[in-house]
Amino acid sequence: MLLAEGFEEIEAVTIIDVLRRGEVAVTTASLAGKHVKGSHDIVVEADTLYDHVSVDDFDALVLPGGPGAKTLREDARAQATIRQAAEKGKLVAAVCAAPTALDAAGVLSGKRATAYPGHELPSAQQVEARVVEDGNIVTGRGPGTSMEFALKVVERLSGAAVAKEVAEKLLFSPSP
Repeated sequence: MLLAEGFEEIEAVTIIDVLRRGEVAVTTASLAGKHVKGSHDIVVEADTLYDHVSVDDFDALVLPGGPGAKTLREDARAQATIRQAAEKGKLVAAVCAAPTALDAAGVLSGKRATAYPGHELPSAQQVEARVVEDGNIVTGRGPGTSMEFALKVVERLSGAAVAKEVAEKLLFSPSP
């Protein structure tokens, strides 16, 4: 998971927690320093710095939204990482405003995707669903969809049975 200053805390922490419960090893990588301030002034210590990771070391790339999504759209390193992950067929997942970074990287062209209201995805077929899967891309609508989004990523990485078990233990029922 790439963390940029201004990330949405609910999304990042929920996704990290659910993925780890779902047998997914998660590494948080900061684009700046080890301590990253979220959009609501919660500071998280990243596992490592961006410069110490390689796309080849991971099965997926996950991006939380929030105002930090602007950095993910504009940072050349983040954009290169998004493109590399997609080109290598890795799972690329983004929620809230972060799908705009996927769009900027050119990986949503012709794909179905969702994003937080008001965040346009010009190259995608944008839909208003809570969570959208299209090939190796998973997108989520916003903070309130973080649990459902994270469980979809768990399903893709650890299997449906693990995702179902995690959801049951969390007493989570997806929205209809």
